[in-house]
Amino acid sequence: MLIRVVYDELQTGKVQDSYLDNLICQEKIVGFFRSSGFVRIGHDPIRGGGGKYMGAERRQQMMEKM
Repeated sequence: MLIRVVYDELQTGKVQDSYLDNLICQEKIVGFFRSSGFVRIGHDPIRGGGGKYMGAERRQQMMEKM
C-alpha cells in the first residue's frame, strides 16, 4: 500500500508502507498521512513508539503450540 509522506524539504510523495519505518528512522520525513489524518513525527503517536510491555509474553506460547 502507498502512504503519502511529507519530506523534510516539505515536498510530498508516496512510498510503500514497508519503507515508512526507514524514512522515520533516517529522519527523512516530517510526517505522513493515515486514515485519521496527518501525523507529525515527534509530536503525534506513531506505531512502535510505545514503552516496554511488562505483561506475560503470549506470542512465544502461541508459536510453541503450533
